[in-house]
Amino acid sequence: MAKTEKYKGTHFKPSAGDRVFSVLNGTFFALFTLVCIFPIYYLFINTISDNSLVASGQVNLYPRGIHFNNYVKLLNVNDLATSVFVTLGRTVLGTASMVLASAFVGYLVTQKKMFARTFIYRAIIVTMYFNAGLIPWYLNMSMLGLTNNFMGYVIPAIISPFNIILVKTYIESIPAELEESAFIDGAGYFTVFRALMLPLSKPILATIAVFGAVGHWNSFTDSIILMGSEPKLYTLQHRLYIYLTSSSNLGKLMEGGSTLTASMVESVLNNRVISLTVSMITIVPILLVYPYMQRYFQKGIMMGAVKG
Repeated sequence: MAKTEKYKGTHFKPSAGDRVFSVLNGTFFALFTLVCIFPIYYLFINTISDNSLVASGQVNLYPRGIHFNNYVKLLNVNDLATSVFVTLGRTVLGTASMVLASAFVGYLVTQKKMFARTFIYRAIIVTMYFNAGLIPWYLNMSMLGLTNNFMGYVIPAIISPFNIILVKTYIESIPAELEESAFIDGAGYFTVFRALMLPLSKPILATIAVFGAVGHWNSFTDSIILMGSEPKLYTLQHRLYIYLTSSSNLGKLMEGGSTLTASMVESVLNNRVISLTVSMITIVPILLVYPYMQRYFQKGIMMGAVKG
């Protein structure tokens, strides 16, 4: 006891090796952070710089000829506002339905009294490793009437095997006595799920919500395949893909020495600027949402991945 009191309040003095490690560690992570942030910074300074300087590649480390007209002009781009609403709608509706379905199915497969529980759970997991392929998937979506249909974005993504695994594992980490006491008090399965499991599962639900929201917001392959003849249902990423393709094609004509009219040259410039500006807009929502969800994300992914 006396020995413990002797060293009470003393401070540990780091050795030279510890100080060197701390400096190198801090330097490494500072450089790593810079590498991660610079692409976003580079994108932003190109959207607020003089368009002619951007087109000629003269904007690299700092903005030149600062203006915000590009963001204002986006309001006049055809169908861009529609694409924003489509993407926002599929993200909100798709994420909410996926989280609710994953939570409910994940809870059900933890119930030993559920009929064919093991078979159903394994059947869901098998879909993570095997699929019929792109063409059969498209034909199936077509037969279900989900081509050129907004619900084609939402319905196929409702069931996510990976998210169900996370939710199931997390729920299994919750003390079984809580559920048993609720059943003793007369609560049914749905009541237990709604009043007990959902509130206790907020960390893992927030985690899969981040996965779902990022997936829906960034997805464009399904828009290209399923919504080809319905431009009003193009997502923001699909619209950005069109701008990038147009800019690339016209740029190649210029590099090949083809004679282009002034309007075509202006089109190259506009498409490049629009592409950069839309890219910035598509990044911002995720950058704003993730910091708020991070406190749930870390706890949820750890507890949902490893059963204690």
